[in-house]
Amino acid sequence: MQDVLLNRVMALVNDVHPMVAICAAALLIDWLFGEPRFAHPLVGFGRMATRVEGRLNDLSWSSPLLRRFYGLLAVFSLVAPPVLLAFLLDGFWWAQLAGLSLALGAHSLVSHARAVSWPLSLGNVRMARTEVARMVSRDTREMDQTDVSRAAIESVLENGNDAIFATLFWFVVAGLPGVVLHRLVNTLDAMWGYRTPRFRHFGWAAARLDDLLNLVPARLTALSYALMGRHPVIAVREWREKGHLWASPNAGPVLAAGAGAMGRQLGGTARYGGLTRARPVVGPQVLPGHRDIERACQLVLRSVLFWLLAILVGAYALA
Repeated sequence: MQDVLLNRVMALVNDVHPMVAICAAALLIDWLFGEPRFAHPLVGFGRMATRVEGRLNDLSWSSPLLRRFYGLLAVFSLVAPPVLLAFLLDGFWWAQLAGLSLALGAHSLVSHARAVSWPLSLGNVRMARTEVARMVSRDTREMDQTDVSRAAIESVLENGNDAIFATLFWFVVAGLPGVVLHRLVNTLDAMWGYRTPRFRHFGWAAARLDDLLNLVPARLTALSYALMGRHPVIAVREWREKGHLWASPNAGPVLAAGAGAMGRQLGGTARYGGLTRARPVVGPQVLPGHRDIERACQLVLRSVLFWLLAILVGAYALA
């Protein structure tokens, strides 16, 4: 059955605008098969990044500028060769399809989220804490059901931008090199973009470059959530009034619009590394529950269809 679906979608390459067909096919491949169980390129890249960071990030250096320089050097040395390879392969549709499908993460995102909502529906908060720890970097040991639901929903909404929409955006704008650049920088930001003594300066370049690459996609994602959600007016209001209050310039608009679109309260205090961090509260004063995790997944999936339609219209309008 999966082979039949793939063959039908690949036939679109001959009948539909190639860029639209590749986006649709890549999304379908990701949804049907998910991430490769063995030898995923991003896993190998992460291991290489760990080795490079261990060599270049010398904690004995007292100069922040020197550590930032070596952080920038690490980003360039890790990202430049794959981007160059992507540039050389960008003329081949099969390379574009393979690269885009590997970079997308809709299947993984929804699977992780449902692995959290299922034990919550059975009242097993302990198991849900274990599963949500796979999605977020915050402390999960003392979370109650509302905290777990909130963390999972926030991860779905924010990673919808990082793992799906920003990837599609950069494919449309810059082809395979854009996809590779975005996903590798996003991976480095996830590894190094923390304000800890170890990464405050070394991870600065990765974090700022990731912010830059997500500046436009995050706002398009927020717009998508507002249009595809149940409460578009509330979503736009939350985005406009509270999106800029978050420390992250891109997570704020996405989470504020998503919370408003769902009609649920997100944000608030969370613990990271044993320290409590105060975050803005966004959305109406309705606490989320386990059913809202699936609603967040559905909001992301509706937004995917909206993006495909927008890409289709844009491709033929500019043809």
